[in-house]
Amino acid sequence: MARANDWASKVMALVNGGNAPAAIAQIKVAPSVKDLKALQTIMTLSKMKGRYPNVDAAISDNLDLLAAPRLHRSP
Repeated sequence: MARANDWASKVMALVNGGNAPAAIAQIKVAPSVKDLKALQTIMTLSKMKGRYPNVDAAISDNLDLLAAPRLHRSP
């Protein structure tokens, strides 16, 4: 049975702790588009969107990069 991936909650803990550079580093090596969208949703629901503009930019940039059909990361 597959285990639940809680990557987004771990990155959100970095953001809540004020460690935005570490969160951006984790966002750059995000496992999938699904995980990035989950993080984006969590940031919106917790009203953290806009508080850290560099984190918001990293999420949107990496969503664009991972969504491109010719680019993907191997597991």
